[in-house]
Amino acid sequence: MFTRLAQQHRDFVRDLVMNLQALAIVLENRGYLASCYTCGDQLNSASFMVSLSENHLIRFLVSDYGITWTEMRDDRELMKLEGAEAISQLQELANLIKYQYPSPSQDKSGKKQSSQLETMV
Repeated sequence: MFTRLAQQHRDFVRDLVMNLQALAIVLENRGYLASCYTCGDQLNSASFMVSLSENHLIRFLVSDYGITWTEMRDDRELMKLEGAEAISQLQELANLIKYQYPSPSQDKSGKKQSSQLETMV
């Protein structure tokens, strides 16, 4: 039983890391500064970061040791979540990206718009 659970956990972490990589690509394509770094090619950990606006940063870490979501503004930690709560917050971010129009920072006239992501918290 424990061997099966360990394998399920490894599979879960690998799936989560692949989704973080995809989310970083989508965010970059939408004009956000985003990155997802992994250690090695086994996809057993990742560090995901996105800058939602000037001085507003999200960091999501996943590894065999745990999962954390940290949100910072002006170099101060606003919120830190772990486990299922961290993943739920990540889903909220993904949902906002999914339903947001192409560029979060500019409309077709070149004027700056406020982003739905910037109001998240």
